[in-house]
Amino acid sequence: MKTLGLIGGMSWESTTLYYQHINNEIKRRKGGLHSAPLILYSVDFAEIARLQHAGDWAALGQKLAQIGGKLAQAGADGLIICTNTMHYVADEVSTVVRIPLLHIGDAIAAACQQQEVETVGLLGTRFTMEAPFLRQHLHAAGLTVMTPDEQDRQRVHDVIYQELCVGYINPDSRQQFQTIVSRLAREGAQAVILGCTEIGLLLGAGDVELPLLDTTQLHANAAVDFMLAD
Repeated sequence: MKTLGLIGGMSWESTTLYYQHINNEIKRRKGGLHSAPLILYSVDFAEIARLQHAGDWAALGQKLAQIGGKLAQAGADGLIICTNTMHYVADEVSTVVRIPLLHIGDAIAAACQQQEVETVGLLGTRFTMEAPFLRQHLHAAGLTVMTPDEQDRQRVHDVIYQELCVGYINPDSRQQFQTIVSRLAREGAQAVILGCTEIGLLLGAGDVELPLLDTTQLHANAAVDFMLAD
């Protein structure tokens, strides 16, 4: 198996899910006592979030590129960034780090193709919903991407940072997300991307009327494909 480097801690709540998903999938595919060879660098998310909200993406790109380089030096054969939002700087990281970076957008696009989905709703942080980095990646794969209106985008963003990233699961927020997904369905979405790795803590397959594309699971599965590839 190849060794995978993980840039995590954004938040540690969802990085825990990455670790579980990757190891469970390795166990499912290989059986026995097999587990995943992983090298994890977990950041202090408070500093990352401060730079995000200050709009200092140049500093964030430099920081994650340095971390990726350390993981490569430690023996990682490939790299994943365990968050949707920080794929904002994926190009900067992949330019500097000389091991493959497995982009979360590729995992999403492959799942949409497999499920014959052409129009998707996107939920995530305001950065993910409003900046072009993920939407353009998905557009290049032939997908039409829809986002909620401004008020709903702010609500989703606030729930992520104020509740999910600190491990608080609020039933009222689940109902609000359900309403937002229903609006996207009425506007033509065929599925909804959980475009923040924490949203899967709040919404599951039985909670809404549309298929959910959980980016944490999709990205983790793509990571296992890479690790087991010849």
